[in-house]
Amino acid sequence: MILVDIQNDFLPGGALAVPEGNQIIPIVNQLQEKYELIVATQDFHPPHHKSFATNHPGKKPGEIITLNGLEQILWPVHCVRNSEGADFARELNKEKISKVFTKGTDPEIDSYSGFYDNGHLKATGLGDYLEKKKVKKVIIVGLAADYCVKYTALDAIAANLSAMVVEDATRAVNLQQGDFEKAMDQMRASGVQVLKSSKLLNT
Repeated sequence: MILVDIQNDFLPGGALAVPEGNQIIPIVNQLQEKYELIVATQDFHPPHHKSFATNHPGKKPGEIITLNGLEQILWPVHCVRNSEGADFARELNKEKISKVFTKGTDPEIDSYSGFYDNGHLKATGLGDYLEKKKVKKVIIVGLAADYCVKYTALDAIAANLSAMVVEDATRAVNLQQGDFEKAMDQMRASGVQVLKSSKLLNT
């Protein structure tokens, strides 16, 4: 089971709050009881990260630039390494997490997926870890559905893993209306199974 970026800055009141992001935590904690191997990803940016709008004079969050040849959405400053905002949510059960994979640590490139940066230049180590543990199937939950959850799921499929995303254990940023539904459709089209937590909890 992969817990994607369940961090303070993505919860209501955080620097890059995902609407209703806190509502997934009780479901995630319940689901954790069903699985032996649990890993987590953590956005862990340096303060001068180029995805932050403040590091581009005159630019605002939500604007799109080209960063080292890749399209980059500019974000508010969030999940700065070793800050409270980067910490995992207090209510999240962390006892069963066997390993944490940090991402977004290179100031020159953003990293939505738990497996790679956005240019697929550097791996986080998650893929190798799952391979060593002989994992064939991953259940993905966390924040946010339309960015980090989606790209983690797509990279899991690309790595020949069977991937499931739990629809009620994720929420979207929704920069554009309908981004949640669009992300779900895109994942389904790539072979990701999208299902409700009740289906997993009742088995």
